[in-house]
Amino acid sequence: MALVVCAPCHDCKYTDCVTVCPVDCFYEDEQQLYIDPEECIDCMACIPECPVEAIFHALEVPSRWTDFIQLNAERAKALKQAGGHITQQRAPMLGPGCAAKEQ
Repeated sequence: MALVVCAPCHDCKYTDCVTVCPVDCFYEDEQQLYIDPEECIDCMACIPECPVEAIFHALEVPSRWTDFIQLNAERAKALKQAGGHITQQRAPMLGPGCAAKEQ
């Protein structure tokens, strides 16, 4: 099992989590971040770093977001091929769908 980035990250893309990941298993597209389940070592270092509480262990993903387990696997695989690897912190996206926009 691995950690999973869920819906609260959509359109926000805070990247605080990527800086603490010891195996650099985060990938991104224009909407959100994803964790590669094949690379993730379940260290859970990223969970407390996420300001929108979007990261869960796969066994603890809320039922309304279980589709994000497969989505993370699929998107991370595709983004690995397309160069979507992210290891450095960037400014958050804070797009129109971000529920946690800064005031």
